[in-house]
Amino acid sequence: MTRPAEFRDLSDEDLAARLDASKEELFNLRFQLATGQLDNPMMIKAVRHDIARIMTELTQRRLAAEEGAAS
Repeated sequence: MTRPAEFRDLSDEDLAARLDASKEELFNLRFQLATGQLDNPMMIKAVRHDIARIMTELTQRRLAAEEGAAS
C-alpha cells in the first residue's frame, strides 16, 4: 500500500502510468478471485484504495490548474 505523500512527489505522467498498472493489477486479482487462485483477498481492497488515492491526487492537480488558469 502506497501512502498519499508518495503520490504527491510523482509527475502526472508517472501517476497515469501507476493508475493504468493498478487497474490492470485489480483486474488480475479479480480474475484470480473468480478462479479460486487468490491467496489474499485483502489485496483487492488495498489496490482499490491505491487507485482512489491516485485519482484523488490527479483530480486535485487538475482543479488547482483550473483555479490557477481562472485567476
